[in-house]
Amino acid sequence: MDIFAFIPQFGGLIWTLLAFVISLSVIVAIHEYGHYIVGRWSGIHADVFSLGFGPVLYSRYDKRGTRWQIAALPFGGYVKFAGDADAASGKDVVAMAQAEANPDKLRSTMHGAPLWARTLTVAAGPFFNFVLSILVFTAIGLSVGVPKDPLTVGELRNLPFEGSDLQPGDEVVAIGGIQLPPASDVTAYSDAFSAVPIEQPLEYGVLRDGSRLTVPGPYIMPSLINQVMPQSAAYQAGLTSGDVITAVNGTPIFAFKQLKDIVEASSGETLKLTVWRNGETLDFTMTPKVTDEPQPDGSFKTQMRIGIVGGAAFETATTSPGLFEAMWSGVENTGRIIQGSLSGLKHMIVGNISTCNLSGPIGIAQTSGAMASQGAQSFIYFIAVLSTAVGLLNLFPIPALDGGHLVFYAYEAVTGKPPSDGALKVLMTIGLTLVLALMVFALGNDLFCP
Repeated sequence: MDIFAFIPQFGGLIWTLLAFVISLSVIVAIHEYGHYIVGRWSGIHADVFSLGFGPVLYSRYDKRGTRWQIAALPFGGYVKFAGDADAASGKDVVAMAQAEANPDKLRSTMHGAPLWARTLTVAAGPFFNFVLSILVFTAIGLSVGVPKDPLTVGELRNLPFEGSDLQPGDEVVAIGGIQLPPASDVTAYSDAFSAVPIEQPLEYGVLRDGSRLTVPGPYIMPSLINQVMPQSAAYQAGLTSGDVITAVNGTPIFAFKQLKDIVEASSGETLKLTVWRNGETLDFTMTPKVTDEPQPDGSFKTQMRIGIVGGAAFETATTSPGLFEAMWSGVENTGRIIQGSLSGLKHMIVGNISTCNLSGPIGIAQTSGAMASQGAQSFIYFIAVLSTAVGLLNLFPIPALDGGHLVFYAYEAVTGKPPSDGALKVLMTIGLTLVLALMVFALGNDLFCP
């Protein structure tokens, strides 16, 4: 049973904040634990491991002398290693001067450890974020499974269509007179679905109990809502998963493509949607939003969207993938998120897409609540996506971020000595200023972007 089903609406302020705190806390805990455990393995002592900032609510010391604490402001966390002056890993000059008299003690500080130990410790935070994402995607892949080949009917969807003779277990070999190639031939399989005529009822060629039959059924990709995107026009209007759109501005539709064509041609004008929901007919109005969509070649295309994802007329029967297959899929998903994020950032910088695509804390919190309202799996998937984004952000070569420290270490590896303390202070100040400026800019997007 989905534990989130007991929460009537996760979009409210309290639940949105709770979802945001949970997601951020998980991601920060994994990130900081990466720093901590690799630092410990590398011989660097951690004085403090903190979840949150500000006044300490709870703390305890472990047998190694590390203070584990939970602070009042649950919007981040840090590991303070021996020799650090603060959570940003600035050098404690007094402590380091005292440690220099004891080689063993000096070795256990962040600033006195070998270059390789410091590099691994800093890089471990983002690396653990990526590992979290891969493990979550792997677990979801193992639990959800992969579609059977040939396409096999699983559970039938609840649709406003009578006369379907499809049955669970039917192996679909043809749709609307179009023969389906093996799903392993991705291009041919996609082309076959694109060639299916938009008509209802639709003829399905199926294998049932060893016999080839032709049976009627609904259009294969009906105007069904399988998922509502957070903060979209559909989400704000109150559409939910399972809704079926039966008319737009009074024009009857039954195919998702019909809906897509109407929305794209709307030029941002308000649309009136007639929706079938569990036998009840409801009316909604919404205005499509301009959306920058990534393309397979790395470019972006601007389209009008209401923010819904469609689904097939029936659940596809699945089979469990092997562990290696599921894990490799998790790696590929994480790689796609990284690639898409970098591509989006590049296109925002050069002005090809709107900077409103960059969300700040309010937008992330709202998305957290929206994803949680759609169930535990959607929320956990969102945590994995956000974990990848946090790991990538921390690798940016900005002083005060992990990537900035790695640049300092690269400089040290080339020159044989670290940057001077004075230079580090100036660079860290610049880095903190850049990070704060980025946060303010993103917050402005949350408040003022449409």
